[in-house]
Amino acid sequence: MVYIFAIKSPVYGGQGAYLAYQIAEEVLKAGHQIKQIFFFQDGVNNANRFVNPANDEINLVQKWQHLAKSKKLALHLCISAAQRRGIVDQQTSTDSTNNLADMFILSGLGDFSRAVLTADRLLTF
Repeated sequence: MVYIFAIKSPVYGGQGAYLAYQIAEEVLKAGHQIKQIFFFQDGVNNANRFVNPANDEINLVQKWQHLAKSKKLALHLCISAAQRRGIVDQQTSTDSTNNLADMFILSGLGDFSRAVLTADRLLTF
């Protein structure tokens, strides 16, 4: 089965983003495919490379990065939601600063919509 994950939960302050990560791991272990993971609304904060949790807390940004790298997954960020919340890459920054974490890419709702059309399931967190 082909899955798309849509994550609107923030990196911290709720369970949604971490639950999405855990389910993504299990979906892949079960032999299914994740075509795209799309972060929007407050979920774009999952891609802030400056997130720095305490030593005894889970670093969810790093977990997403590791999952994407090891499983060759696409981590997409809604570009307009990211810009509204100050998540920028070199191209969208007004002063050449960059806080977009590695493995995440800025994209639009069109990319997300096209991916959804080809998936069997859409999971939203």
